[in-house]
Amino acid sequence: MHVCVPERLTVSGDRRFPRTVRLTRAAEYRGVFQGGRRINLHPFTAVCRPTQEDSARLGLAISKRNLRRASQRQRIKRLVRESFRHRRSQLPPVDVVIMCRRGAEEYTNQDLYQILERLWNRVVRQCKNSSSC
Repeated sequence: MHVCVPERLTVSGDRRFPRTVRLTRAAEYRGVFQGGRRINLHPFTAVCRPTQEDSARLGLAISKRNLRRASQRQRIKRLVRESFRHRRSQLPPVDVVIMCRRGAEEYTNQDLYQILERLWNRVVRQCKNSSSC
């Protein structure tokens, strides 16, 4: 059986979200929170820390206290991951943990995506030189 998938639905090699570009261990999160720089852009906060890895890595800390419903938390996580996949190649080698504040559920997906684009621009600007992040 042959399935035809439109090209826009396929995932190109550099747009995937493999384990190597995710923060997966508690120690990695702790390191970012302890030694990272905070960048705020409502409703998101990015905590960034330079890494020895080849590319940026993403961690998500979307709390139940700020977004009560699981569906809201999952929507935010999907948007952040999607945005990160598209911008990963332009980001400096940093570990980034994205947190979300109350009120994020009020924004549309398009608004959240635009906010994330501005947030990634700030990350690039402030962390260009890995030692200054």
